[in-house]
Amino acid sequence: MDSLSLQVLRTDASGLPLEWIGYQEAVKLYCLGQVAYTCGTRLYRIRGGINARSGRRSVIEIHSIIATYGYSLQHKHHRPNYTPPLSNRTLFRRDDYLCLYCGGRFRHRDLSRDHVTPLSRGGTDTWNNVVTACKRCNNYKAGRTPEEAGMELIAIPFTPTHAEYIYLQGRRILSDQMEFLRAHFPRRSPLHARLKARD
Repeated sequence: MDSLSLQVLRTDASGLPLEWIGYQEAVKLYCLGQVAYTCGTRLYRIRGGINARSGRRSVIEIHSIIATYGYSLQHKHHRPNYTPPLSNRTLFRRDDYLCLYCGGRFRHRDLSRDHVTPLSRGGTDTWNNVVTACKRCNNYKAGRTPEEAGMELIAIPFTPTHAEYIYLQGRRILSDQMEFLRAHFPRRSPLHARLKARD
């Protein structure tokens, strides 16, 4: 993997996770003086132009986690009523690419979004009413509830917090970024057990 594809975890000045950004956006934040502090490992050493007076070349070192100043629209993510947007990509990661009916692990293309209470029966397209299902199980369940179809869920669907959602969005999360995010997960997050099993 190209090292320039590594993501930087951006937080606010208090350390609350905000989003993943690329190295170009991180350089911009450094140049604008928006970086309050950094932590984690150094990911990049970016060299700029040479100063005509001093003859020195500018260098920006970008770490895996950068805290930034200022108000951001991202602060809405920390409101009590905030719900992260639902997508199949993050849903499948939430459920660890497991069909929550048969328990099999599948590739992204072989999975689907199942509404536990079907939309036709008044169910909603929300985190607490959707699970990852293989296409076979989803077709078998059809427009029925799990009880009506004689199927049992192997895990309870949940709405991720913003920190959990950032984890679910991450492409290649480094160990220091993972440790930082885990510290922001709720104590009873189902993701703790999964990540602990991988340690």
